[in-house]
Amino acid sequence: MSETAKDTHGQVKSSKPVESAGQPEIVGPDPAALTDEEVLTEGPQYNKPLPKTRVKWYRCRVTREQLANLNKRSDFLGFVQTLGYLAVLAAGAGIAIYSSLNWPWYVTLLLVFVNGHFWHFLVNGFHELVHDSVFRTRWLNRFFLRVYSFLGWHNHHHFWASHTEHHKYTLHHPDDQEVVLPAKFDLRNMWKWSIVNYRYPYDLVKGRLAAVAGKIPDDRWSQELFPESDPERRRAYTNWERIMFTGHVLVAGVSLVYGLWVVPLVFTFPKMIGAWLQFLCNATQHVGLQDEVPDYRLCCRTFYINPILQFLYWHMNYHTEHHMYAAVPCYRLGRLHRLIKHEMPYCTRGLWETWKQIIQIMDRQEKEPDYQFVAELPAASPAPRNTP
Repeated sequence: MSETAKDTHGQVKSSKPVESAGQPEIVGPDPAALTDEEVLTEGPQYNKPLPKTRVKWYRCRVTREQLANLNKRSDFLGFVQTLGYLAVLAAGAGIAIYSSLNWPWYVTLLLVFVNGHFWHFLVNGFHELVHDSVFRTRWLNRFFLRVYSFLGWHNHHHFWASHTEHHKYTLHHPDDQEVVLPAKFDLRNMWKWSIVNYRYPYDLVKGRLAAVAGKIPDDRWSQELFPESDPERRRAYTNWERIMFTGHVLVAGVSLVYGLWVVPLVFTFPKMIGAWLQFLCNATQHVGLQDEVPDYRLCCRTFYINPILQFLYWHMNYHTEHHMYAAVPCYRLGRLHRLIKHEMPYCTRGLWETWKQIIQIMDRQEKEPDYQFVAELPAASPAPRNTP
């Protein structure tokens, strides 16, 4: 980002942009008075957060005209992505329910298994809707956010609070505790929970019952995001948990009364099955990269995947671009990538090459705990600046 920062009242401070005659204004390392809305869409405020020193991020160069076009939200493209993904979920669950009434049990079990894989990507759609950047019409963002929150058992109040800090202070501890490096994955035993996770329904219900009772999670990050001094935010968190839990209990209860035993498997607890695919996509975003560095190219990972998986993943394979300009709708991130590709490090192709690189990094970190992978930047690209 340009040399911008916020004072304690939330106002943007910046030196004026320097432009050459006849040259387009550049957004990136050059000083430019960008507002938060141009690069980051934030959630609602409850009590004012404590003032923090803003990280001065490096962002690849785009013109203001290019950024304005990239930031344009489209109701049509929003419906294509949002309803298209919901159609995948409806088809997967619907066919499994139909099979339970008309086809052999083993066909139904196979369809239930396939269906579970799709539902894990709900969190990626939920994430984009939290950014308020999918639809041009704001109430559509908020409506579908609640739909996705309900379907995926997600609490948007918690994620709003956490994810805003994650974008402002990406991998800068302790201001970002959503992602803390080094991240460690037990890939050898991943199959125990990523194919069929038998504990998922029990763990989910146990956690939600505590939330319904008004309990805020015990972890330090949640306590910082929802302090006792902010009862309004705590109340919003708890109220949504109660709505979500009551709705799922009613759906499951009515289904079982009518003998539709498969409905809880494909609607209430579908994420007990098939976590591996979404995990392999989502866990790539920051693992093994640098923390405490003000350059998204060094702390976020972009990689290429096939169009079908990219659609399911809500284009978050362009994760570096998403962090640089978080107000850009997910369906325009590919276009942004092509504009700044000349300033980007090498991008791996497919999950195989991406995870081959990650495993090499993790293996080295086992031997050298302080090691972090430093992506090689193009020679003509400016070096990142130190944080203040």
